[in-house]
Amino acid sequence: QVQLVESGGRLVQAGDSLRLSCAVSGGTSSRYAMYWFRQAPGKEREFVASISWKGGATHYTDSVKGRFTISRDNAKNTVYLQMNSLEPEDAAIYYCGANEIFNPIPTSQWKPDSWGRGTTVTVSS
Repeated sequence: QVQLVESGGRLVQAGDSLRLSCAVSGGTSSRYAMYWFRQAPGKEREFVASISWKGGATHYTDSVKGRFTISRDNAKNTVYLQMNSLEPEDAAIYYCGANEIFNPIPTSQWKPDSWGRGTTVTVSS
């Protein structure tokens, strides 16, 4: 397993943009498909986005398509989530996940090999 540390979460206004980062350590990030999940208060953790080992394939949950972009820089062992046109419904704790096998659109019950501790995004209306 690798260690994952998310950063970049903060309070923003609706319509703003924000970029989250996930730093990978304890292994080579290019060996892992990477994921972003989020969990809002009182709700289940949900899949947000995934990216394959070299970044050739990306997938998104419907509610963020066209607004969020997942990317990775394997040279920096870092994965990003660019979030544009943020809405109050996007407020949540965002978690980074890593898994050796690429599961493009996982269910909410699926768990990757490694999780980060999360970074909090708050969106005011």
